[in-house]
Amino acid sequence: MTLEQIRKTATHIREKTNGFEPEVGIILGSGLGSLADRIDVAYTLNYSEITGFPVSTVEGHAGQFIFGRLGGRRVVAMQGRFHYYEGYAPTEVVLPVRVMGLLGIRFLFVSNAAGGVNPSFAVGDLMVITDHINLIPNPLVGRNIDELGPRFPDMSDAYDVALVELAGRLDAGLRYGVYVGGTGPTFETTAEYRYFQTIGGDAVGMSTTPEVIAARHMGIPVFGMSVITNVGLSGVKSTHEEVQAEGAKAAARMTRLFVEMIEKL
Repeated sequence: MTLEQIRKTATHIREKTNGFEPEVGIILGSGLGSLADRIDVAYTLNYSEITGFPVSTVEGHAGQFIFGRLGGRRVVAMQGRFHYYEGYAPTEVVLPVRVMGLLGIRFLFVSNAAGGVNPSFAVGDLMVITDHINLIPNPLVGRNIDELGPRFPDMSDAYDVALVELAGRLDAGLRYGVYVGGTGPTFETTAEYRYFQTIGGDAVGMSTTPEVIAARHMGIPVFGMSVITNVGLSGVKSTHEEVQAEGAKAAARMTRLFVEMIEKL
């Protein structure tokens, strides 16, 4: 993915939205798209309408960009994301983040549905992501786009500490932990859950880490949240339908937190 291609896509979106300049980007995971209902919508673009854009193929991902106002800020929300397991290259997975960066976002909020690795977690918990372990091919592999960021970006502050602290002040019942990003599309084996626990993971999913890497490469602060939709070592089998349903149950609380945080940026 070249800078010229990314710029072309960003220019196309600007033309479609009459130069709308978002301050905050939001990526909504499986079953979490209802946050879009709180946005005072100015423009909606289906991914299929956008030049050079992939198309989301996963159930529960509506596949559209929503531009408008939320919490008093101009926002752009991805209602549905792209995944490595869909067959997209890592550079394609992070194209929306690159484009949002060129459109002007100053913060990125990411969310996902995740399996609980930490034995103290329960279905429906909200986990603030404090760090991650990336097991998905890194989207920065290949020639670096120097105009976007450095060849070797520092990831010691992948998730913004000030935003993590703000979330804690607004919701005292949050969980905190390390997110493990795997390729999917299979749900994890019992041995894999034990492995993720051993290496320091608290939750595991099939997204998010490439997008965070791309955002931090561009110097954009990130806040991340996982909705715990199943608990890996519980002995209960997982289905995508159940993940969506549990995500939907927790979406209202996550939406409320995101709105309150955006108001205070």
